[in-house]
Amino acid sequence: MNGPNLGRLGRRQPHIYGTDTLEDIVRRLKAQAAALGARVDALQSDEEGILVSRIIGSPGTYDGIIFNPGAYTHTSVALRDALQAVPVPCVEVHLSNTAAREDFRQISLTTAACRGQIMGFGVLSYELALKGLLELLSSVQVRKQRKR
Repeated sequence: MNGPNLGRLGRRQPHIYGTDTLEDIVRRLKAQAAALGARVDALQSDEEGILVSRIIGSPGTYDGIIFNPGAYTHTSVALRDALQAVPVPCVEVHLSNTAAREDFRQISLTTAACRGQIMGFGVLSYELALKGLLELLSSVQVRKQRKR
């Protein structure tokens, strides 16, 4: 899932976010997932409510979420509450290192509701998030099988 303005990747501040489009990132992520035996669906919305609805609807549909909330990272209690309301693990991603940017970007309302955060590696952040999420999901599966 991708939040506001990420649909403009490749054109929006390429010196910060790079020249890859969101479509480029999603295409590579889907190929990587397929090679690892997983499937990726993608959503980008500039509307907070659409993102909240996707999160709330994720149980039973998705095993995990990779999420770049964009600017909502710093402002959205609604997204944080939605992430906390579902048992689906989420890995937050950011292309840039938000901790090294403007003061307001160093505050995240969403990170604490996620299992982890990867940032600052450009488009590689998404690939690292996928690997981390799949590893997390496989370790949870192993624990469930051991309990049986």
